[in-house]
Formats: sequence, structure tokens, C-alpha cells
Amino acid sequence: MGLFSRKPGRFVSEEAARANSARQSQMTPMTIAELRKIGVTEDRQLKLEYFFYTNTSEKAAALAAELEALGYDGERHVSASDKRQYLITGWTQAMPMDVVTVASWVRRMCEIGYKYDCEFDGWGTTPAQ
Repeated sequence: MGLFSRKPGRFVSEEAARANSARQSQMTPMTIAELRKIGVTEDRQLKLEYFFYTNTSEKAAALAAELEALGYDGERHVSASDKRQYLITGWTQAMPMDVVTVASWVRRMCEIGYKYDCEFDGWGTTPAQ
């Protein structure tokens, strides 16, 4: 935020978004491998829990609306760990747990996050669905 500006600046720079997308893409096969160890096959369909952060309630609301349009359940609120940030979290529709599908979804979440100036902070799931 500029010294005399009332509006917060960008939360996610283009460079940070690219680095995050690369990091998330690297982690996806490792996470899928961990799911395999507990018996989740690639044809198993699971919902994924997603996490995004941003710096204004307006950006959080815009991202939440986009995710809702995709059929995802979600919520947004002030982050418990940093009162200057907003957390957007929720669950996707069920999808196959194969690397190609999940990696494609991760790239899309990174792109949508950047579009709304939010950082995609990753995903998780539970086989007990």
C-alpha cells in the first residue's frame, strides 16, 4: 500500500504467481503418491479442499463467486493467523485422483487465483468421503 493510498496494492505479483504455480505443480505428484500409499486409486473420485489468501474482502468475494460458479462449496473470512489477510476455502466437486486431472486443476486454481489477485495456497483431501 502506498504511503498516501487508501487502496491496498497487488497481493500477488506476476513473478510470485509463476513461482507459486511451479511449486504447486511440483507438489501435486508427491501428494498423489501419498494418496496411493493409503489405497486411493487413480479412478477414485474425491472432493478436494482448497485454500486461497488475499488482502481485501472484495478480492475474496470475487474469487469466492468464481469458485461458486464452478459448483464448489466455500467460505471466506479474515485469516486467523494474519488479520490483514482473507482466507477463501472450501471443497470442489469430486474428481478422479489421477495426476493429470489434479495437476490440471491445480494450474487452473493458480490462474484463477492470480486473476482475482489471490494466492492459491494448496489443497488437501480425505479418503473418508
